[in-house]
Amino acid sequence: MIPMVNLKAQYLEIKDEIERGLAETIENCSFILGPNVQAFEKEAATYLGVKHAIAVASGTDALHLALIAEGIGAGDEVITTAFTFIATAEAIKYVGAVPVFVDIDPKTFNISTKAIEQAITSKTKAVMPVHLFGQPADMTGIKQLCDQHNLKLIEDCCQSFGATINGKQTGAIGDSAGFSFFPSKNLGAFGDGGLVVTNSDETAKKLKMLHNHGSDVRYYHDVIGYNSRLDEMQAVILRAKLKRIDQYNQGRRQAGHLYSELMADLPLTTPFEDGLGEHVYHQYVVLCDRRDEIMKALQDKQISCAIYYPVPLHKQNVFKEEYADVSLPVTEFVSANCFALPICPSLEDDTIREIVAVIRGVLTIV
Repeated sequence: MIPMVNLKAQYLEIKDEIERGLAETIENCSFILGPNVQAFEKEAATYLGVKHAIAVASGTDALHLALIAEGIGAGDEVITTAFTFIATAEAIKYVGAVPVFVDIDPKTFNISTKAIEQAITSKTKAVMPVHLFGQPADMTGIKQLCDQHNLKLIEDCCQSFGATINGKQTGAIGDSAGFSFFPSKNLGAFGDGGLVVTNSDETAKKLKMLHNHGSDVRYYHDVIGYNSRLDEMQAVILRAKLKRIDQYNQGRRQAGHLYSELMADLPLTTPFEDGLGEHVYHQYVVLCDRRDEIMKALQDKQISCAIYYPVPLHKQNVFKEEYADVSLPVTEFVSANCFALPICPSLEDDTIREIVAVIRGVLTIV
């Protein structure tokens, strides 16, 4: 069986370091907001090039708390993409705001800057671009729009840890940003985890209170907050992996480029890199009108594959009545034709060739 991501192989490479750190944590009995969480926040902030990093319980919480800290609330419109995981829109809904779904770029699958501009109204208070599959969105164009219209820019970096654009890390460009450490992410924990980053001292102060029951000083509570703290043991794991994130991302890039090279002559569309930023291939997603045939052939050979995302958000049951009049043709086309192949830092060249051979076998049958 070839998995989508080989977490076991990655664990075995750093097993001793992780288990030593976990044993020390258990021995010290410092489990909540302990020294590893504090160290990880500092190390992550340094790596990302931001002033503040606040570790939280999940990527969804990271986006949710970022919206609150940036003052987004009931009735505010937040422009975002419908081609993403639902957490993006859930976070907007949590604060009582209104997701405004716009279409995507047909090459990068990221939110279209032109579509954002066309959707701005007097109620628009923020834009939340998603750096989908590890490819940075057009942050130059999006930031210009936000600056021009005095909008908050909150980056959804849940799939893009380590991706850069114009020399800056994703997450270091907007007013704030949220990251996810779900196990399969480029920087993944052994459970849920997340991070909010910002360069604003004021926003950081709010975030630190929000993620810890609205408290800045223990047992003194200034706002209604949340219990959203990264676990100390997850911080141990993330610190070990953070040291190696560039190596991991380079492995993913090499795998992605080999896939694209081997499938260049096939009637399908491989991932596009716009050259503005460095794609870190959280997922390797292709388009093909024979998707179902290919996926069946892969599954028959015990090769994992998946669809990210089969139903765009404006068509999901939870949203479809509210957005019944919304038409996003590019998003809908991509959802109907996309599928993802296995990708991870340890994916071997011969395994990639094996996967491509199965795809080639389908597409060369007339």
